[in-house]
Amino acid sequence: MKSTKRIIFHLFWLAVSVIAAVLLAVSGAAIYFMPSLPNVHALEDYQLAMPLRVYTADHKLIGEFGEQRRTLVTYNQIPTDMVDAFVSAEDQDFFHHDGVDPKGLARAALQLAHRGQIVSGGSTITMQVARNYLLTLDQTFARKIREIMLSLQMERILTKQQIFELYANKIYLGQGAYGVSTAAEVYFGKPLSKLTLPEAATIAGLPKAPSTLNPITDPERSLIRRNWVLLRMRDLGYITDQQYKSAVEAPIHVQRAHNIAQVKAGYVAEMAREFAVSRFGSAAYTNGYTITTTLDSKKQNDARSALIDGLMAYDERHGWRGPERTQIPATLAEAQNTVDRRGLEQELSASPDVERTARQAAERSSTHVQGLNFDVSNWVKVLSNTPAIGPLQPAIVVDTQGRNMRILLANGELETLDWSDLRWAARARGYSSAAQLASRGDLIRVMHEGDNNAHWRLSQIPRVEGAIVVLNPDNGAILALQGGFSFDHSHFNRATQARRQPGSSFKPFIYLSALSQGHMTPATVINDAPIVQNQADGKAWRPQNDTLTFSGPTRLRVGLYESRNLVAIRALSMTGLDKTLNLLEQMGFNRSQLPNGLSLALGSASLSPLEMARGYAEIANGGYNVIPWYISSITRGDNPKNILEEPAAPVVCTQCAPDQTTVNINGRLYPVAKRIADPASVYLLQDMMKDVIRKGTGRYARALNRPDLAAKTGTSNDERDAWFAGFNTHLVATVWVGMDNNASLHEYAARAAVPIWTQFMGSALKGVPAEESPRPDNIVTLRIDPRTGLRLPDNVPGGIQEIFDANNTPAYQQPAVQPKLEDQSGSQGTGSYDAIF
Repeated sequence: MKSTKRIIFHLFWLAVSVIAAVLLAVSGAAIYFMPSLPNVHALEDYQLAMPLRVYTADHKLIGEFGEQRRTLVTYNQIPTDMVDAFVSAEDQDFFHHDGVDPKGLARAALQLAHRGQIVSGGSTITMQVARNYLLTLDQTFARKIREIMLSLQMERILTKQQIFELYANKIYLGQGAYGVSTAAEVYFGKPLSKLTLPEAATIAGLPKAPSTLNPITDPERSLIRRNWVLLRMRDLGYITDQQYKSAVEAPIHVQRAHNIAQVKAGYVAEMAREFAVSRFGSAAYTNGYTITTTLDSKKQNDARSALIDGLMAYDERHGWRGPERTQIPATLAEAQNTVDRRGLEQELSASPDVERTARQAAERSSTHVQGLNFDVSNWVKVLSNTPAIGPLQPAIVVDTQGRNMRILLANGELETLDWSDLRWAARARGYSSAAQLASRGDLIRVMHEGDNNAHWRLSQIPRVEGAIVVLNPDNGAILALQGGFSFDHSHFNRATQARRQPGSSFKPFIYLSALSQGHMTPATVINDAPIVQNQADGKAWRPQNDTLTFSGPTRLRVGLYESRNLVAIRALSMTGLDKTLNLLEQMGFNRSQLPNGLSLALGSASLSPLEMARGYAEIANGGYNVIPWYISSITRGDNPKNILEEPAAPVVCTQCAPDQTTVNINGRLYPVAKRIADPASVYLLQDMMKDVIRKGTGRYARALNRPDLAAKTGTSNDERDAWFAGFNTHLVATVWVGMDNNASLHEYAARAAVPIWTQFMGSALKGVPAEESPRPDNIVTLRIDPRTGLRLPDNVPGGIQEIFDANNTPAYQQPAVQPKLEDQSGSQGTGSYDAIF
């Protein structure tokens, strides 16, 4: 009896001692670690790393930059099924404990002692928040103690809802997705609120191993993990047996969003990214900046489509070049025989089993698609690793029969191309069967065609490139910009970075100088005749017209719409090179990059499409200097205040007083654009440029049936560059087409560039009434002799109508009196052919 009491006595004091030791240890740990703990209050206003996002003017996403793709949500925006699924998978007592789960910690400690690893985990959701936000990820007991202490503090300061919100926005869920909202978009292509129960459970199962349990990387393992989460939800009472049975039978349908952009404007998105980095440094990728551009989403889509269609049409006119790759093995086992073994000598020489087992593994990796009774595992792999380029999708030829070609697409579907889908390629080479174009195992490109993309047709990646720039002429805002066929294929922005010779599309600037500074009129007659000029190197410069012919005396208007080179050269010479260069400098051209010679008239300078678009905008707006711009605002986070305080771009203000320098538009002051040319000269030039479409080199655009369009073509030497630039009062578009290697296009602008411009303007101006520029008060219409450009007296019939600045009209044409004719007529004053006929 005494021994029993003694044992109880000793056990009691042992327990007291253990408890005291634990309390002392805890107190000591608290005293030791407390001073070095991070401030939990920082979580009340914690700023998560948020990517840079770039939008159109109508707030459609065109680009996102940053390592962490994340969209923040509040607790109330997270579906109940999602909360229940995470709690079931990660921390079943989350809403009941004080931040630490003693049973979970004890279980984890026993697993670590018994198995050498933790199987079920011991961290609560609160502890994970403490670790992810406030601590490092090093695996030490000291960090674990800090984690526990921070969790206890956190539960006293924050609500459970606040803690879960922090958790749901921070956690990494694989495939570059941070937070539950982004995961919903990445894996299922839908907003968080639209997720089904099985989809919510799939995402909730990811924190354990986001790289290997996600439904894209390993759908089979993801399915097992999802169904375990659903089982836990049922056992914990969050879902019924019927909900469980229905959910676990649901297949995983992943709809991965390869491109999150709502509008394809990669070139402008990259321009905005470069600006943000130059302004904010590396913080541009993490501080949640939002850049709103001036892009109009519809016009951007129209411009991109027009450029792609035009480049594809050009490429098809120049023939089929053959498949991208040939004789690709269908199976991974066959592909093993063609693997490059260089660098694997050590592995292969270690044992014959290395190559044998690798081949066996490849043979087991078979893939079958509906409609084919053989393994296509390697074809599927090749297609999944071959990116789409613009609208061009990769495909592999399965077989050919007569004039039909059966192909396998990247989505695993079989399609048949008939002769109408192949004819363009066959015609160029004189082929009469599909087998002559491509064979089994060849990698080709196809694109949708027809109403609602009804079918596929054979295509190829074009060698030709191009660019299109669209501006608002009244303020220089970039409304659309496409710097190449595909940004994913080539990041080189030809709209801003390519410097090419504009050819005759530069002539309107020469003619503007002639009209405004050279005292010329549309009726001024200039001799279209040969010019020979000795150059500094001793060689003679003999410029030619593209037709290699000369027209003799030619009116300025005709010289422009017929694009007569010698007329432009003489107009420049008569106006004065310095005067013209001064005007070009006022228009925004860099004088140091312009040739200081008469070749300037032929567009021999190297300019970007954006620079050309700016010049045309200054003609379209009536002669005001504007500066192209594309960023309308930059904000950070949810703060609507504009943090970009850049000088506003000049705007055209026709109602402003002559001495007015600023104008208030929607509460912001803008500088008034400076006038660079008189209204009459600009109006005359606009009217002359309309003839380019009415009866000149831009006649293709007559199909638009709009009287308010003016433009000019340009083709550089050896047909290396094709341009078409034009406008109406509210829209300017410049198109360039050429080869990156500066090779000849073997086409003039009228065929290579004009159709692109016409397609875009037709779409952009659809339903928009024609609106001509206001006619200045000092513009008058007179009757002239088309041969001499001189004004005809009222009593002389015939002639043509021409417009003039009232302050600069031609002299009256004098009758050419010939005495012999006068004698023969028997009447004085009739000695001219005009009088007789």
